[in-house]
Amino acid sequence: MKVVTAIDSFKGSMTSMEAGFAAAEGIHRVDADAEVQVRPLADGGEGTVEALVAGMNGKTEHVKVTGPLGEPVICEYGIIESTKTAVIEMAGAAGITQVPDEKRNPLYTTTYGVGEVIKDAIEKGCRRFIVGIGGSATNDGGVGMLQALGYAFLDKDGKQVLPGARGLKDITEITAAYVIPELAECKFRVACDVTNPLCGELGCSSIYGPQKGATPEMIQDMDQWLGAYAELAKERFPKADAKYPGTGAAGGMGFAFLTFTDAVLESGINIVLDETKLEDYIKDADLVITGEGRMDGQTAMGKAPVGVAKLAKKYGKKVIAFAGAVQRDARACNDAGIDAFFPILRGVVTLDEAMKNENAKQNLADTAEQVIRLMK
Repeated sequence: MKVVTAIDSFKGSMTSMEAGFAAAEGIHRVDADAEVQVRPLADGGEGTVEALVAGMNGKTEHVKVTGPLGEPVICEYGIIESTKTAVIEMAGAAGITQVPDEKRNPLYTTTYGVGEVIKDAIEKGCRRFIVGIGGSATNDGGVGMLQALGYAFLDKDGKQVLPGARGLKDITEITAAYVIPELAECKFRVACDVTNPLCGELGCSSIYGPQKGATPEMIQDMDQWLGAYAELAKERFPKADAKYPGTGAAGGMGFAFLTFTDAVLESGINIVLDETKLEDYIKDADLVITGEGRMDGQTAMGKAPVGVAKLAKKYGKKVIAFAGAVQRDARACNDAGIDAFFPILRGVVTLDEAMKNENAKQNLADTAEQVIRLMK
């Protein structure tokens, strides 16, 4: 029997690869000769670096960069040496979880550290990038990131504008004269699962500004500043299109990547499935196993396990899923390609007990064993 596992992390409990190996243990209790390929899975957000580094023989790097509040933070990212690919989560350098509630204010938070991470990876030989831009604390249109890469956003006195969204109002000139030369050789696959434009009622300021600490007045100001920034950018950079779907992602990071770098915005799960070559493994499998920490109706709306299921159904493969918790509306996952799903909890326990790493791995292995016994 050939089995492929591609299970998303059970956040706070098991990594993607730990979950896969736990399922493999349960399978081997029933069929010691089963060929189980454990593959990483993530959706471009939290856990993507960890999953791809572990599943693609990568290595983890740590670099000190400028955090969202201007203070130093240590950002972890991955490098896949075989393809000179850097895997970066924006939240590691400019994430909202790095900013205490009382200090959340997008007028001041910056993406400068994201640019520093990219620069560090370039210096280490990377020319391909996978960048997840979820969970940002910022609304600076990606200007901070671009400044770190050598772009100059100048005010009327010829000085770099201040960090954060407040700097947008003072931009009178944009120049690429000092951009690091290697950036022209780099290609970016940006994991973006939202379609918001840069400005307007559905723009980043209006939709995501409040959770980043913006007041109604700030939202109105930032929206106008971003619009003016986009118009100025278009004068020098013809790719600039503030209405393009996804340009409003992560406070305008989508716009920055599309306008100033060689980038594409793609579904996070599609990037991961492609980069990990999961299709090549699924083709010859007898069974595909996926899952995530909590399965519900949202899972069926395109989250990682359903991405796996759609790929498996392309080849008519049976798909089962395991989850820490299963909600009633998870039955929508059956229509989305998951033939059957199973919660792994074996008894009534506290949440803390259920999420302990060793308990979760044991529960997953035990559940996988019983499911495979039935299938054999």
